[in-house]
Amino acid sequence: MSKVSFSEAPPGIEGSGFFATRFDKVIGLARANSLWPLPFATSCCGIAYMATMGSHYDLARFGAERPSFSPRQADMLLVMGTIAKKMGPVLRQVYMQMAEPRWVIAVGACASSGGIFDSYSVLQGIDEVIPVDVYVPGCPPRPEAILDGIMRLQDIVKTESLNRRNTPEYQALLEKYDIKNG
Repeated sequence: MSKVSFSEAPPGIEGSGFFATRFDKVIGLARANSLWPLPFATSCCGIAYMATMGSHYDLARFGAERPSFSPRQADMLLVMGTIAKKMGPVLRQVYMQMAEPRWVIAVGACASSGGIFDSYSVLQGIDEVIPVDVYVPGCPPRPEAILDGIMRLQDIVKTESLNRRNTPEYQALLEKYDIKNG
């Protein structure tokens, strides 16, 4: 017999026939449980992601069963594998084509830090070209690690304020990467 766990309701006021809570908590809960991933896989970490999408690990239970291969229809960018410096502008363009709010997960050692490829032609982490929300360690990471990274991102999305993207701190982050928001 399997144990089924449900997402906890946001804190609020309950009564007979009604439930009241804060709007940003409901939106955060909805966003966190309906992430649409855009896989950007270049190496072996992409195979680990494919295993994560399979029935044994079942990424669909996290609301991410629809991988999108169009940046305009995705809000979670999963960068997996070695990113060459020539690929940096392409990755940045894909990121900028995504609508706000958008989140990024760097999957594996290569996307996080260049991995074993300490050479002139490999980016030493995708955070050189785009901001990263969650790093998943491993070479390649196990599917459980990818699921853990997605759950960490869900925690971030649930608690993110609705106006965080308009704050001076977020605008400064985008400026650091020379990204125009709008």
